[in-house]
Amino acid sequence: MTRKVAVVTGAARGLGEAVVRRLAAAGYAVALLGHEPDRLEQVAAACGADAGWWQVDVTDEAALRRVAGEVVDRFGGVDVVVANAGIAFGAPIVAADPATWDRVVEVNLLGSVRTARVFLPLLIERRGYLLQIASLAAIMPMPIMSAYGASKAGVEAYARAIGSELKHRGVTVGIAYLSWTDTDMVRGADTVKALARQRAPLPPPFNATTSLDRAADVLVAGIRRRRTRVWVPGWVRLAAMNRPFLHWFTSLVGPGRAAATEAALEAEVGTGVRALTGPGGAADLAGRPAQP
Repeated sequence: MTRKVAVVTGAARGLGEAVVRRLAAAGYAVALLGHEPDRLEQVAAACGADAGWWQVDVTDEAALRRVAGEVVDRFGGVDVVVANAGIAFGAPIVAADPATWDRVVEVNLLGSVRTARVFLPLLIERRGYLLQIASLAAIMPMPIMSAYGASKAGVEAYARAIGSELKHRGVTVGIAYLSWTDTDMVRGADTVKALARQRAPLPPPFNATTSLDRAADVLVAGIRRRRTRVWVPGWVRLAAMNRPFLHWFTSLVGPGRAAATEAALEAEVGTGVRALTGPGGAADLAGRPAQP
């Protein structure tokens, strides 16, 4: 293959789909990994002949290794990996279903680590690029979203660490920090009135939503330039430079809003909250054994 090869997890919809479509349009051969076979097939078909798709759970390292071998058989190697697969839900930790809380961390953090562990030997061969999708939540963790914030802080920390480990091997590791983006996951959270009301009072720009097209364009530009940091939108970089202030602000206003959100959430959906947000969350739930 003369084309560069990009692997994108969580490619069936949302940010992953938008990124993979743009990479294909830019001339990359693309490997789509995700949970939803019908959507993966549809997106791969739209990306042209140099696109393939694999249904796989990123928390299943053995399955990921099988997929990596099939990607190499199909395309000859890997130049770019975008660790994008992620899920979310909102609930105070005392009311959250423990298995769902743990699953968010398993998919977002351990799924990213397992993705990197499997594909890094291939990236080392081609002196490639790994982009880890993080979040503003890594910089400014919010109450009611403790699982998501913990998982995104975790991926930030591990990606920073391995970036130093891999530099001498020719692999560049990038971290993308995104604020609210117009994806199925965010729209799914907004359908829960209690969660939507928690975000609405945040001061601008913290309550603003970035368009999916804009976010994907910035990410693909970062991939093509092998950026070590990608900020979506640009003001998130300023937020990262002011973490102590943001943590102070959250500790000041967070308790009152958390109490109000907890009460509203219990009234709306009850206790033992286990619903992951959006269709991607539903697909993850459908792909694993039912919880008792």
